[in-house]
Amino acid sequence: MIDINEIQTILPHRYPLLLIDRVTEMETGKSIVAYKNVTIGEQVFQGHFPGHPIYPGVMIIEGMAQAGGVLAFKSMAPSAQEETKEKVVYFMSIDKAKFRAPVTPGDKLVYCLSVLKHKGAIWVLDAKAYVDEKLVAEAELKAMIVDK
Repeated sequence: MIDINEIQTILPHRYPLLLIDRVTEMETGKSIVAYKNVTIGEQVFQGHFPGHPIYPGVMIIEGMAQAGGVLAFKSMAPSAQEETKEKVVYFMSIDKAKFRAPVTPGDKLVYCLSVLKHKGAIWVLDAKAYVDEKLVAEAELKAMIVDK
């Protein structure tokens, strides 16, 4: 398990754009399961939508990407992991994105990602997001680890 303190040593994101709270499972180089507790206190709900809060799909995609970033960094050789402060993950593409159901305050958004391809600094991930074991979003994400 990776808690929020360790996540913050891996990812450069901070509130309001740090979108994973904890990693519950990980098989380096293969897969990761992480989650975010969605609360009414999220800044995004001030405008999306007043009186009918819906967590934006773009935030779900970003949360999945952050989980993928943790997987990529933690899958690096231990000597290379020391250099993560000098690295960042950039999106290359988002394909086959689908949003299946709305996510609302009170939901626990669970991100499940598995590696489709990994070559050098490039990662291709199958990403799915669930609430109460119901698929709410999915996409194929391609990212690259680069120097800052």
